[in-house]
Amino acid sequence: MEHIVLRHRDIPDLHKLDVYIKNGGFKAFEKVVKEMKPEEVIKIVQDSGLRGRGGAGFPTGTKWSFLTKNRPTYYVVCNSDESEPGTFKDREIMEKNPFQLLEGIMIAAYAAKANVAYNYLRGEFWQVAKFQDQCIAELRAKGFLGKNLFGTNYSLDVHTHLGAGAYICGEESALLESIEGKLGQPRLKPPFPADKGLYGMPTVVNNTETLTNVPMIITKGAEWYKSIGVPNSAGTKVMCVSGHVNKPGNYEFAFGLTLRQLIYDHCGGVPSGKKVKAVMLSGASSVVMQGTDDILDMALDYDSVAKKGSALGSASIIVMDETVDMSWVLLKTSRFFKHESCGKCTPCREGTYWMLHLMERVGKNQVTKADIDLLNNVASQIQGKCLCPLGEFAVTPMLSGLKIFRADFDSHATDAKAAAKPAPAKAAPKKEAVAS
Repeated sequence: MEHIVLRHRDIPDLHKLDVYIKNGGFKAFEKVVKEMKPEEVIKIVQDSGLRGRGGAGFPTGTKWSFLTKNRPTYYVVCNSDESEPGTFKDREIMEKNPFQLLEGIMIAAYAAKANVAYNYLRGEFWQVAKFQDQCIAELRAKGFLGKNLFGTNYSLDVHTHLGAGAYICGEESALLESIEGKLGQPRLKPPFPADKGLYGMPTVVNNTETLTNVPMIITKGAEWYKSIGVPNSAGTKVMCVSGHVNKPGNYEFAFGLTLRQLIYDHCGGVPSGKKVKAVMLSGASSVVMQGTDDILDMALDYDSVAKKGSALGSASIIVMDETVDMSWVLLKTSRFFKHESCGKCTPCREGTYWMLHLMERVGKNQVTKADIDLLNNVASQIQGKCLCPLGEFAVTPMLSGLKIFRADFDSHATDAKAAAKPAPAKAAPKKEAVAS
């Protein structure tokens, strides 16, 4: 199908401003500024069914409508932190289709009555941020940013802001703290950003992919967008596929494609014809799912995945074949989340430490089955007790992995190995000599 977010794959040189303008660029932004009220823009986005593409899947237009009314200042922040292992879609958008993203940020700013917007990028994206700054400078020179846009009273400027490489700053309130120059740690909620966000003012925070959809929705209409995909999951989704597939990369499809179609029809299947042992649908923080037929035939949309006990999230799909020891995978995720915990709340700070401590012993074959039970208990004690989602992200793969692939953990237990050894054969009793 024709791409919506990854349009640069259909249109060469779309990263150049003149090419983007020739292909309808900034017509949507001009339309909303000159002809529409902010409430009308929000209504179109609501009617389109667009949902957040950063992981939560919350309806975008509804999120915009929550902004507290009659405040002196409003802000829009694009979350381009993209630090989830297995996620690499936002970088391609910023490098190859930057102006569609910027136009989406600008339309969101108008809808939010914001005169200043920020694009927050992870610290390692310094080259991407430099390119984004060049694009923003071109827009200012062209008159698409600045004061009295298109002869109206509306003024807008957009800035990039680099983080310092902290995964926790992908959480929206920690991201806002970081922009303000504070330690990147989550805030207590409520209040939510829609009421008290950046600098204490109402703020919209949306993911890169989410905002890149907006110009096409304004241009072609809510009904057009809603006609793509399936009910309750409108439009397309960029899926980042990595791991044991022959053709890893970003793929954009309408919601409703099955996991089997994605892996075998588009990603070239599993190397050497091996079977899929497990998949993680939203990067390192997701439920570990077994590669059974019912999972492979699952439709990739929000509701279908939820019915299977997981979440589509950012659709950062990691495929693992039958050679993978899942305890090794979860050692890696434990190390990541322990390192990235901000340390603000005790369950996450202490729990991730003890999970990693136990997982390192698993990796060294220095555990018993009782220790693995303790690992499950530690993860369960973190669940539902943390200030932000990082604690949940840390335990989600652990608890699901232990449940489905317990044998992979037990294979490292000393008492399991001892039980598996065959008992030594008893010597046959000696026969007494018979007197002749």
